[in-house]
Amino acid sequence: MTCILVGRQRLVRNRQIESTIAIRAPPRPNGLIFFVAFESKLLMALPWTSRLSVAEVSTYRWSFEEDVLRYKTHGFEAMGVWRMKLADYGEAKAAEFLQENGIRVSSLNWAGGFTGNDGRSFRDAMHDALDAIESAAMLKADSLVILSGGRSGHTRNHAKRLLMGALKDLAEAARAVGVQLAVEPMHIGCAQDFTFLTSIPDTLDIIAKLGQTNLGIVFDCYHLAHDEDVLNWLPALAPMIRLVQLGDAKGAPVGEQNRCMFGEGNLPFLSVIQTLESCGYSGFYEVELVGEDVEHFGYDRLLKESFDRLHRIAKC
Repeated sequence: MTCILVGRQRLVRNRQIESTIAIRAPPRPNGLIFFVAFESKLLMALPWTSRLSVAEVSTYRWSFEEDVLRYKTHGFEAMGVWRMKLADYGEAKAAEFLQENGIRVSSLNWAGGFTGNDGRSFRDAMHDALDAIESAAMLKADSLVILSGGRSGHTRNHAKRLLMGALKDLAEAARAVGVQLAVEPMHIGCAQDFTFLTSIPDTLDIIAKLGQTNLGIVFDCYHLAHDEDVLNWLPALAPMIRLVQLGDAKGAPVGEQNRCMFGEGNLPFLSVIQTLESCGYSGFYEVELVGEDVEHFGYDRLLKESFDRLHRIAKC
């Protein structure tokens, strides 16, 4: 499978993406808002290998404190915070511990589920998302990841209305505290329990209609780089990307995610990075490694191998 499919229709099209961005997409934030999102001009000047991060889901069994200390030991200067671990450790304590160890927060993962597929009401999901925005602000997170929730028996149009209603209110609340929201589309092969957004055009269409400058997308190589045309339409998409997640795979996902070690799969993640850098992307590259192909690695080895391989690949 070399493209993202919904039913049998190929939705990722260069012209469709470029048209959506050119006609309706909000401008990239600038001035103070821009620097709140990316922390400082210094971050923008760093080479991409200095903007590597690790998603805490990659080290599922470690505690928050272990993650901070071990990521730092292995050379990573940022992490994608998982809210479950954050809740166990305590937000105020976590913010202080991160600052003490010089670890930045590339993302807070995640808020959403507005369609009710996880059993929560829309109101409960909104309250939780507002709490997540406060947490992201406290941690000075570069973005808060948003997952819409699966369709959960709704028509697609109704699911979109629920999501757009949620994002409108959340974007306004997030803007007030300087938080960027990053909506994540996923590959249809593993998206069912998390989101009904399985294509870039559908995701951009929702974002463009809302017109909020602090609303963008997550580009996860594992979910989106299976498409053979990815490098052609990426320059048009780059201004909307708030977070890049790195992953490699030997094949398209079927049921569950199965990411492999970098360089052992067939996804063009390095070309994706090079293209984004040439287009001015200055955010984080967040390593996410989960699945059968990496579960035999000890976490320390997983971190060392991924850090070393990415730095070697960068020199090629």
